[in-house]
This record gives sequence, structure tokens and C-alpha cells, in this order.
Amino acid sequence: MNAILHAQQLTKHYPGSIALDHVDFTANAGQSIAIIGPSGSGKTTLLHCLAGILRPDAGAITLNTPSSPLRLDTLGDAALSRLRREEFGFVFQQGMLLPELTALENVALALMLNGTDRNTSETRAAEWLAALGLAGMEQRRLGELSGGQVQRVAIARAQVTGARVVFADEPTGALDSATSNEVLDVLLHSVAANGRTLLVVTHDPNVAARCERVVELRDGRIVADSGRSVAAPNLPAQAGESAPDTPAAPGTQAAANFKGAFNV
Repeated sequence: MNAILHAQQLTKHYPGSIALDHVDFTANAGQSIAIIGPSGSGKTTLLHCLAGILRPDAGAITLNTPSSPLRLDTLGDAALSRLRREEFGFVFQQGMLLPELTALENVALALMLNGTDRNTSETRAAEWLAALGLAGMEQRRLGELSGGQVQRVAIARAQVTGARVVFADEPTGALDSATSNEVLDVLLHSVAANGRTLLVVTHDPNVAARCERVVELRDGRIVADSGRSVAAPNLPAQAGESAPDTPAAPGTQAAANFKGAFNV
């Protein structure tokens, strides 16, 4: 596998504590990686530094792009904002969507912020929502959707731009176990089938066990790093890319929704 995101000797301090203590970390293209650890271990800080949300106090973060490597830790605020819009997608515990917008508008907005016209943005947003099992719900606002449906909207928003890395911070933390499994199916299968990289911060060992690789932090240091292979069903890739030839894996109805999906 090719490294897509690489961190060297990351250090981050907060008043009275050290959140990251000279952390080295590499994420390969197409991997699903769970980052686990007790509260205060530094896992969310690591995720936010890798995503360009927080700046490390020391160390280097490199994103390998098709054109050239980018050093995130040296980019200005405007360049980081653009990078987060174009290269990264985000799924948070509470979705971080706009409640006054419809599901369609929330997803389309990610494209419109990158300069895509409204009609094209809404067409692609509708395609993603349909692929994630939300056909017919495009005009509903968040208050008219279940918790699991809201997270599917967030997953669609995270990927509609063609983001190469998707960051998820406790994406199932506010859901019951059945809905959590369904949403995790959607997240893992859709990201993996498009050849994207997924980084998930979680307290849930069941979520971590579903990922290809598990990285454990304690006291700001990586203390374990292991993984296993997982299969993913077909989901056609972004426009201009080839979908992987992996067979559809058994799973919940949410996973079955990917069969016969489209190019987006």
C-alpha cells in the first residue's frame, strides 16, 4: 500500500499536560484505521492534527497528493481550509450538519463551497443520498430524520467531494447498538469501496474490531498498532475512477443498498 498521510514526531501540549508525545503515524491509501484509547490518551488530538484542524507544537504532517506532497504543518490557514474542503471529509458524533437545511442541501453545500454550480451539486448529492439508502428523504430537515439517517447524511457529505481521507470522530457514539452497526456498515463499505482512507476515533471495541487496522494510544503515545483485512462490497467510484472488483459482502440492509449504485 502507498502512504497517503504521514506524521513524524508529533507533539502537542495543553496547559498542564501533553496530548501527543513524539508520535509517528502513517495511514495507507484505502485503509480503515481505528484509533482507540482511554479519555485523555490523545486520540482526538491526533485526529485533529492529521486533519489540519489543530496545529502540532512540533513535528511534521505530510499528505501525499497526485501532484506533490503537502506539509500540513507549514500551510497557512487559508490553504488548510481549502485542503479540508477538497481532500478531507468529516463525520462527527453529532453530525455537525446545518439543521435549517434539508438533507440534500447539507450534502450539496460541500460541493458548492468548492465552486460547483448548484444544479450539479444537488444532482450529485441526491445520487449519494440514494446510494446510502435515503432516496425520497432529500427534502427532509434533520429534525425529520432518525439519528442513523442523520449520520448517513453526514457520511454522504463527507464523500461527495471525492475526499481522499475521511475522518470520523465517534461517529456511532450517540446511536443505539443496532443503528450503530448499520451506520458503521455504511461508513466502512462506502469509504473502502471507493478506495478512500478512513480514520475513526472510537471508545467502542466493536467499532474498532470492524476496521482493518487498530492503533491504540495511551498518555499521548502509540502503544499498539495491529490490523486485519476486511472485505467491502462494490460501490462505484468517483467520476473518472474505476470501482474496485471486490465482491459484495453479506451484511445489513444498509450494506445491500450499495448494490447497483452509480458513478458519483
